[in-house]
Amino acid sequence: MQIDSVRRAAAAAAALGTLVACLSGCGGAESGAAGTAGPGAEPAHGATVSSAPTGDPTRIPGVGDRLYRRIPADAGQVVTVYGQNRKSADSTVVLYSRRGTTWRPEASWPAHNGRKGWTTDHRMGDQRSPVGVYTLSAAGGVLDDPGSKLPYDQDEDAYTPPAAWGETHEHDFDYVIAIDYNRVKGTPPHDGTLPWGAAKGGGIWLHLDHGGGTSACVGLSEDAMRYLLRTLDPARHPVIVMGDRRELDA
Repeated sequence: MQIDSVRRAAAAAAALGTLVACLSGCGGAESGAAGTAGPGAEPAHGATVSSAPTGDPTRIPGVGDRLYRRIPADAGQVVTVYGQNRKSADSTVVLYSRRGTTWRPEASWPAHNGRKGWTTDHRMGDQRSPVGVYTLSAAGGVLDDPGSKLPYDQDEDAYTPPAAWGETHEHDFDYVIAIDYNRVKGTPPHDGTLPWGAAKGGGIWLHLDHGGGTSACVGLSEDAMRYLLRTLDPARHPVIVMGDRRELDA
């Protein structure tokens, strides 16, 4: 029993460290390549859905060669975060799925990224989201599994923000999807292992929006998070492509 208590305490400490990173400095270097598509869920409430992308249907709109080449050939689902500009916390998230050689938008939502915008060299505490292409391999949260296709880690203790953070952040981690940036792919989102070291940040997630910029994560509505959890399929190797519009299109 004493051993179990020690293990639980250690796990809680690691989880708290990751939560602190997510709110006060989540981020780091690029890690995790990217995944293939075709959701099959109904659009989330408030989502904008397009019938087809503009321009070349074999490419994801607004994503230039530099980042597009980093999307794995077998990726079938891509969550694209279009930051308004380099210093803005406002962004738009679009889920694309590949059907044959064609990328099609499934749904789109307003979102928030790092409160100081974007960076190609993310550091702990810089309050900027990292530009790059990353895999999406694990999910979790305070609430029960809503039907996630990604492995889902429900743990109230691991994902409840400290009360000291205030009511604004009370529900941030009700649902989270780990962005595989400076983390061990496939482990629960609260796992605090940082392969590139603490200076590169970590604990960067998709999570519930609190109405403004984040420390480096991407905030979305609860409906959007439910939709993504029920739609992103490990068999289709989902990835996220994220950055300000200028960097994305480079």
